[in-house]
Amino acid sequence: MKVLVLNCGSSSVKFQLIETSLEAIENATDQILAKGQIEKIGMTTSVVRFEAEGKPPLKETPTILEHKVAISKVIKMLTDPEHGAIKDEKEICAVGHRVVHGGEKFASSKIITSEVYEQIDACIELAPLHNPHNIKGYQISKALLPNIPHAAVFDTSFHQSMPNYAYIYGLPYVLYQRHAIRRYGFHGTSHRYLIYRFEHILKTPREKLKIITCHLGNGCSIAAVRYGQSIDTTMGFTPLEGLVMGTRSGDIDPAIILHVMAKEELGLHEANTMLNKHSGLMGISGLSNDMRELMKERDKGNERAALAIDVFCYRVKKYICAYAGALSGVDAIGFTAGIGENCALVREKSCAGLEFMGIELDAERNRSINGKEGLISRDSSPVKVYVIPTNEELVIARDTVRCIEGVF
Repeated sequence: MKVLVLNCGSSSVKFQLIETSLEAIENATDQILAKGQIEKIGMTTSVVRFEAEGKPPLKETPTILEHKVAISKVIKMLTDPEHGAIKDEKEICAVGHRVVHGGEKFASSKIITSEVYEQIDACIELAPLHNPHNIKGYQISKALLPNIPHAAVFDTSFHQSMPNYAYIYGLPYVLYQRHAIRRYGFHGTSHRYLIYRFEHILKTPREKLKIITCHLGNGCSIAAVRYGQSIDTTMGFTPLEGLVMGTRSGDIDPAIILHVMAKEELGLHEANTMLNKHSGLMGISGLSNDMRELMKERDKGNERAALAIDVFCYRVKKYICAYAGALSGVDAIGFTAGIGENCALVREKSCAGLEFMGIELDAERNRSINGKEGLISRDSSPVKVYVIPTNEELVIARDTVRCIEGVF
């Protein structure tokens, strides 16, 4: 079954065409036929990248002013005789859509029916910056590919297994009842992919494993996963909570916001922008939200770049320790996403001094593994530490097949 996976943002469309089935999922023989992304939608200098198996890659900079044109372009590229992966769009059997927020309504992925669509639409108030674009992607692709099933795969659904004492905040309970104020968590498909890989790497069913998964990119989150189920995660009601991120603050004293708003005469919009766009690595360093640039500046002696890295790693270490306690022990830790997969120093600093709890990093292994899967702890380490490149699109494609086959 050929599944088109779409991840639609405000000005971008990421996509993959994956051939999979229940048998392929069981045997891990899924095949990525094509992948790419369209960036800067709405501008005259949009960027299109596309590559299909066995075909020359394509890069263009056309004018793409709306998502409808972008998704039409995706389908056209997939069927292009020179660069594409299929001969006809009818070969696409289903479309899997990344949907950021499913609220409490969805604990698993779903085929999008009129009822499911209404429930996703109702979650817009919980994710006003993300869900509208996810919905737009569905509306457009449904019009272009109307005769096949479309599935929604939610970032939040994996974390619906959290116990109430992990997701309820210390606020008046009526706010949860009236406005659904609670911890939801995000990056669920990435955390799920790591759990799948750990089963294969450790040759142990997930029902017997206690794992901490660290998704460290421009957005960051850590999850505590006991026996295959998320019991806690760092992101909360929004993706702003938890770790220090590229431009997001992560955990802070909530009174700071009130104090700064009064002192700086900030409105709600300005305060929200400060926390989400001008904080984190960018805010501390005053230079960049890119860890690679901060590493270079650190090596030149820039103290604020060094401080930003130290704060970032300290927060990761603190949550690893907290989640080891929440799990009553841990079997393995996985690092993934742009920083987690490619920055040996961050992994080193985040695990430094944790030998007392069975985390023994191997310095040489850690330095040698970037952007690929591999063990970075010592053979003697009671807790195994791995780098595992994530594949959220594969999770979405597999869930789409499961939804169609009715095996959830």
